[in-house]
Amino acid sequence: MTSAGPALTVEELRLAVDSGEIDTVVLALVDMQGRLQGKRFHAPYFLDHVVANGSEGCNYLLAVDVDMNTVDGYAMSSWERGYGDFAMVPDLGTLRRMPWQPGSALLLADLTWLDGSGDVLASPRQVLRRQLARLADHGLTAYAGTELEFVLYRDSYEDAWRRGYRDLTPANLYNVDYSLLGTARVEPLLRRIRNEMAGAGLVPESAKGECNLGQHEIAFRYDAAVTCADNHVIYKNGAKEIAAQEQLAITFMAKPNAREGNSCHIHFSLRGTDGRSAMLGDGPAHLSVTGQRVLAGLLDTMRQFSLFFAPNINSYKRYQPGSFAPTALRWGTDNRTCALRLVGHGQGMRVENRVPGADVNPYLAIAALVAGAVHGIESELTLEPELTGNAYSDADAPRVPGTLRDALAEWEGSELARAAFGDEVVDHYANNARVELAAFDAAVTDWEMFRGFERL
Repeated sequence: MTSAGPALTVEELRLAVDSGEIDTVVLALVDMQGRLQGKRFHAPYFLDHVVANGSEGCNYLLAVDVDMNTVDGYAMSSWERGYGDFAMVPDLGTLRRMPWQPGSALLLADLTWLDGSGDVLASPRQVLRRQLARLADHGLTAYAGTELEFVLYRDSYEDAWRRGYRDLTPANLYNVDYSLLGTARVEPLLRRIRNEMAGAGLVPESAKGECNLGQHEIAFRYDAAVTCADNHVIYKNGAKEIAAQEQLAITFMAKPNAREGNSCHIHFSLRGTDGRSAMLGDGPAHLSVTGQRVLAGLLDTMRQFSLFFAPNINSYKRYQPGSFAPTALRWGTDNRTCALRLVGHGQGMRVENRVPGADVNPYLAIAALVAGAVHGIESELTLEPELTGNAYSDADAPRVPGTLRDALAEWEGSELARAAFGDEVVDHYANNARVELAAFDAAVTDWEMFRGFERL
């Protein structure tokens, strides 16, 4: 009898295929934007061939823009290099059921070069793994939890596209932050997402309304860093698929309209070889020396690594005065005006990075947190005093870069980024930012048309 649980071994998959329960296996890689790309395999073929030999994908999957256009500037993939393949190596530890796609299972792939020269270093999963290896040299392991907000519309994705994303109907017509009455209007969808994500091996905690019209958040339990990022991308993709099946649309844009943006607060903590918190101690705010150095490292690298926390042009529209998207690079205990909010008690102590939006690539953002932590530990940085009160009024506080162009300049000029991530990764993601900026600079926006069509 096949197990009804979400996680699958290869043998359990084989039993499920033989019984007719599963007929399709999705092998997915994670691209620069944090999206799932890949192939659907006939399940018997997957078992007979792909488990042992893997598969291939065009290396342009890490060298295109959001629209999947081939663009210049990438060393690893270009017309001159012939747009060859890389190997998609199944990570069998991620094999699971997909309840929202009956008869299907899903697993993630790691990327290596077909010539045997090693990993594809710019692959987001590999970027994170390399930083975790650096952290392991200090006897530490990273745990994380991501809190994704989204706005739900009562329009299908196809209708929204045809209407140019104008005049869409939000699922709620007033602020439903913590409202049980307001969130009950969309509970059938939220319940389906929670339950089907549980069926895929995630651990749902709660769902709540947020401030923007139709805005909600479903939270999942924290986990080891790579697993957290894996769960994040599976949830994000799956939630969109479930919404589409219900003729609804979810957006995880950082700033979909002039109201509150969609955040992705990242909770981050470290454990030692004994499995206990490495951040808890007798220092300020109950921080250990390691915990103090970690927070100091995060603060010291936040501007330089902001490209990994806010990767898109739209990301920076979220940072508005008086909002809950903090721009002051300060830390404080349970202070939502600070970029770094220290929360939790005892072994549950953690730092919440409130800078990222819901458009973030979780592997890259968590990798930036790990790199910042390692920097603080290795440099033995001293933590500044915590901020009490409103960080927005702290005129001396360093700020998050104001635009993607500013963030790109910080990233490309950062010796810390090059030392931590390597030139190949820095240059690869810098080019991605330049491509987005060039596309935006060439676009004629609705704002320009309304300002200038008649009156200029």
